[in-house]
Amino acid sequence: MGYIPLGMVFGFLFVQAGAGWVMALLTSLIVYAGAAQYMMIPMVAAGMPVSAIALATLLVNLRHIFYGLSLLDTFPRSFTLRWYTAFALTDETYSVLTTLPRDTPPARMALLALLNQGWWVLGTLLGALIGAQAQVPLDGLDFVLCSLFAVLTVEQWRARSSPLPLWTAVAAYAVAAALIPAHALVVAILLSILVGVAAYKKEKR
Repeated sequence: MGYIPLGMVFGFLFVQAGAGWVMALLTSLIVYAGAAQYMMIPMVAAGMPVSAIALATLLVNLRHIFYGLSLLDTFPRSFTLRWYTAFALTDETYSVLTTLPRDTPPARMALLALLNQGWWVLGTLLGALIGAQAQVPLDGLDFVLCSLFAVLTVEQWRARSSPLPLWTAVAAYAVAAALIPAHALVVAILLSILVGVAAYKKEKR
């Protein structure tokens, strides 16, 4: 349900940037890319072409390929449900899916992804309608994303038998921020992947 206030802020800002509420709603239905949708707002306000927005969205969301690959064996076998689950695999949905028991029915995974998008779309609609009618201060709502990720991190911690993933992420970002602050996130992701591969090989042996 944390997606409701996040979606509201997106819908509000998208409309304030000059787009209609219908366009905001369609964006959350068809694009559904969370952070990339926020990135679109200044691009839409600047009147940039759709091709430039699409390319930027692709680059921002490349990380989702790794999400999909790590869950590929647990995805629904039905083509429609499999396609939709891959499409709806946002950061938050991935975090929730990876805390579910291994024997969770694949159809339930697709339903959970649909539920998350439903919250996001509902929030977008509410925010867009409010943004089209009135000027409402958004002070404090920018912390919603941080608090949502904090909750997801705690759930990940509780669902894991090993603390290695969390400490790897923290240490990798600390090292990357100290050495290459301009590209800290990319470097931290690469370091985390290397540690993950090494840990997987060690466990397999």
